[in-house]
Amino acid sequence: MRLRLLLVLSLALLATLAVAGPALAQGIDVTPDDGIVELDEARALIDRAVELYENGDAEEAYTAARNAYLDHFEFVEIPLRVRDEALTLTLEEDFANLRNQIEAGMAVDVVKGTAAEVKRGLDDVERVLAEPGLAAPILAAGYSFMIMFREGLEAVLVVAAILGYLEASRNGRYKGAVIKGVGLAVVATIITFVVAAVLINIAPVQRELLEAATAVLAVVMLFYVSFWLIARFEHRRWMEFVKAKVWTAASTGSTLALAGVGFTAVYREGFETVLFYQALLSFARGLTQWVVLGAVLGLAVLVGVGFSIFRAGRKVPIKLFLGTAVVLIMVLSVAFAGNAVRSLQQSATIPVTFLEGVPRLPIFLAELTGWHPTAQTLLTQAVLALIYIAGAIWIFVILPRREKRVLPFQTATAAEDVPEVQPASAGES
Repeated sequence: MRLRLLLVLSLALLATLAVAGPALAQGIDVTPDDGIVELDEARALIDRAVELYENGDAEEAYTAARNAYLDHFEFVEIPLRVRDEALTLTLEEDFANLRNQIEAGMAVDVVKGTAAEVKRGLDDVERVLAEPGLAAPILAAGYSFMIMFREGLEAVLVVAAILGYLEASRNGRYKGAVIKGVGLAVVATIITFVVAAVLINIAPVQRELLEAATAVLAVVMLFYVSFWLIARFEHRRWMEFVKAKVWTAASTGSTLALAGVGFTAVYREGFETVLFYQALLSFARGLTQWVVLGAVLGLAVLVGVGFSIFRAGRKVPIKLFLGTAVVLIMVLSVAFAGNAVRSLQQSATIPVTFLEGVPRLPIFLAELTGWHPTAQTLLTQAVLALIYIAGAIWIFVILPRREKRVLPFQTATAAEDVPEVQPASAGES
């Protein structure tokens, strides 16, 4: 009897392996590119499930969510388990929660939140399977370098101008107060970065919404900074701006006021730096080491520039530095805008219209450029880019031509105001 039972179990095991063997082999042999295709299909089915559930078709929504897991995610589950078992288990649980919530008739917002968790997990899976390549790390480091160097350079220039003006106006006794304000601003910036990172991690808000809000705020600040810098391309205008601030504080004769000038001059840049880095880090997951590398390089170059300004007394080409910074800032803000829209789409806050035939970039490069093949993301980026182009044409082409036209008119008007001297006649001579 035992021998017969053992024979039956052996035959059953062989039959199971015969059926499951090809599927297991297919899962093991799946390439990263094939896996990424399956992940895209799974994302599309999750979006479809949410859409069906919103329309009241819970049965079809359940089927779509189930197929996303069984027909697509399972193809990458086996190779993923080898690389990151914890992520595999987390996604299995998220998929199960989504199906259970749909089946139980939970609120639409609850289902949307779980669907967003699933899609974020699928993005994490793609980061595990995909290779960063060369372009994405370079872009991440370049963005980071630009943020650190641009914000730091502006702070260095302002502080140098403040100290120089105090020296020229024989108010050197206030230099210590300004330097103390600068030191406090640096400490406050570090504290702000730590607090912001903690609040983002513990905030009781859906992660996609938080990322979207951070990116939108960063885009607004980058947009403002772009045109603020353009308005101060000329060194003369820059110095006039700084001198006006210092003169107001120095005229009160208060060391606290001068310390406040140093603090605000640096902390403003520090706050912007914190905001930009939080946005960059949220879209550069898996490339944090490259972001850190860019920041370190930017800081090193900034120290060299600062030394040449404060110690060697050399002048730096402000117009060249700021002009380059403006272009990079505009590129960064366009990338952040695309990612902000995608985060809102992932949280099901705004609709998603996929564009067939539009190429999809690898996830690392897609998040660093904000390029996602949906009508909403690409339209937002196109509108922002057109605004920048129109602003550049206005500032660098139209306004200079107007000034050239106005200048001869003003010269002619001034000439008309001069009394005309009539030549003496022959009889009068």
